[in-house]
Amino acid sequence: MYDPILRVLTVLEILQARESVTGAELAERLEVDLRTVQRYIVRLKDLKIPVESSRGVGGAYRLRPGYQLPPLLLTNEEAFALSLGLRALRQVGLAAFAPATEGALEKLGRVLPAALRESLRTVEDVVAIEPGPWVVSTSVEALMRAATAIRSGRRVRFRYRSHSGRMSQRQIEPWAALHTDGRWYLIGYCLTRRAPRTFRLDRVTDLELCAERFRRPADFDARQYLAEHMPFVQTDYQIDVWIDMPAEEAERSFAPWRIATEPEGEGTRLRCGRDRLELFAAMLLSLGRRIVVHSPAELRETFRQLARQATEAAGRGTARKAAARSG
Repeated sequence: MYDPILRVLTVLEILQARESVTGAELAERLEVDLRTVQRYIVRLKDLKIPVESSRGVGGAYRLRPGYQLPPLLLTNEEAFALSLGLRALRQVGLAAFAPATEGALEKLGRVLPAALRESLRTVEDVVAIEPGPWVVSTSVEALMRAATAIRSGRRVRFRYRSHSGRMSQRQIEPWAALHTDGRWYLIGYCLTRRAPRTFRLDRVTDLELCAERFRRPADFDARQYLAEHMPFVQTDYQIDVWIDMPAEEAERSFAPWRIATEPEGEGTRLRCGRDRLELFAAMLLSLGRRIVVHSPAELRETFRQLARQATEAAGRGTARKAAARSG
């Protein structure tokens, strides 16, 4: 837990849960010294939260008896959206947040007005959210540390496993973290390669914050950067196809899918990288347009396999009906 704001909120949570707690206990729980604990208490008092303290050896902190946090002022839609968002973390590869999610929902239940607690129960009881097969699980700790480094302008170092499996030690100035296509990416200036680089966070280990600081580019646009560079990241297959679709329509259709588009004749050339060909081939077929595969050869075989499966699926019903008539 590196964010001071989170630590202050943790102090408040501990004070709400216990009748009293010593400064030493808070320091041990938060992994800080006693002076830092005192600063957190001052922050709470500045927020008009009545924290009382007893002096001397064995002194302790407590909330003023009878004090309760006021209920959160949320609409029914806001409460539903908040609960749904917390439960959808698995959809972006953050299943490890599950304990924190449950804890946050319990806290919401304690501070929400009774009428709004029904929205939390509705999401829990009737809405099922499961991640897709292409979502890659990512270390929550690595993401949190990366976000802290970006916000505070501190360099990070980590071990990185490349697409080929080669391990290297990297130190970067992190500019942004972004989730797309089922994966989390960390973008920044790599001091080893002396150039901007993109790293998959699920391949990052032992991420640590460094003491050195830097200034993040003020005009850096993470989405634009990914749109220009992500189609060509290292993957199992580099795809090059032509589709019978005007360039303007193709640009709109493929914008969310990290696919580079280029006008060619009356259609559009598509180039991108993929680890799995089945989903990409099925997506292209769903468009109902003529397709020409330039590479890789494995994509042609994937289309053949899909064609065989489609033919078999189409024939099963006919064969059963014929057998039923003859019987």
